[in-house]
Amino acid sequence: MSSSDNRNVQEIGFILIPGFALMSYASATEPLRAANLLAGREIYRLSIFSPDGAPALSSSGVSVPAEPLPARGSGPGTAFVCAGGSPRDWRYPGVLACLRQLSREGVRIGGISGGPYLMAAAGLLEGRDFTIHWEHAAALLEAFPDLTPRQARFMIDGNRITCGGGIAPLDMMHVLIAERMGPDFARRVSDWYLHTEVNEPAAPQRASLAERYGVHHPGLLTVLERMEETIEMPLDRAAMARIAGVTPRHLDRLFSGQLGTTFLDQYHRIRLQHAHRLLKQSPLSISEIAVATGFSSLSHFSRMFRTAYGMAPSEARRD
Repeated sequence: MSSSDNRNVQEIGFILIPGFALMSYASATEPLRAANLLAGREIYRLSIFSPDGAPALSSSGVSVPAEPLPARGSGPGTAFVCAGGSPRDWRYPGVLACLRQLSREGVRIGGISGGPYLMAAAGLLEGRDFTIHWEHAAALLEAFPDLTPRQARFMIDGNRITCGGGIAPLDMMHVLIAERMGPDFARRVSDWYLHTEVNEPAAPQRASLAERYGVHHPGLLTVLERMEETIEMPLDRAAMARIAGVTPRHLDRLFSGQLGTTFLDQYHRIRLQHAHRLLKQSPLSISEIAVATGFSSLSHFSRMFRTAYGMAPSEARRD
């Protein structure tokens, strides 16, 4: 390779936290490999790092060879941190120090799936538009109440890039490749993976409420959306009926007829699912989680949780 070609190589690093999702990692790295093949030369060079330099084990058990975290002054031009599983397991002070150092050196920092949580822990997301996988959003909001993630597939805010993971990195890499090589070349890379529908950054991470619940009544959808937004301070049935523009009795009929449940049971289900995520992912105490999910007492929360999941909250946390 000539010295001119070498200067045109963009170095991109991936810091893999044990338990990272292989799909997220592959969706981010494979487009770069394809770009090199289609260009007929190396335009992207990948470096793979892990907290201790040992091979990084993915959530599916696949091991990826890695090297130690980059030393001062030797970082790539862009570095993504990839994490999956539970934020309670992401206690890697060396990674946080590395991210801060890379940022000071002008490296473009990105996070994939749970990676934005580590960016937040390193203090790199203040005043930034960012996203995170929806499963980790609750833990991030509890740990960093001054930060608010966007419900988006990926976000690019200057030298910060965040992505929800899964297959969303395919969309993100399409944009990053187009940024450097032009839209026609990026389209060729996406076509290589049969990625014919490239989503916009702000496209949702999850199916719509109508798809998730299988209902289409606008008033009922409004209530379900408000239930998901008012987990900590639940609204009563009469207030929700007013929001939906129906009577309380008609609201009861909507829940019974279209969801086969009651207003209260559905609200409890949503709040308990949120509590279950917090138990798995956040460092909050069980009492704090009870408050964060709108239960009047720890005993009430524990009783409802056991009914729903067949185990005590403390057991779910250990599981």
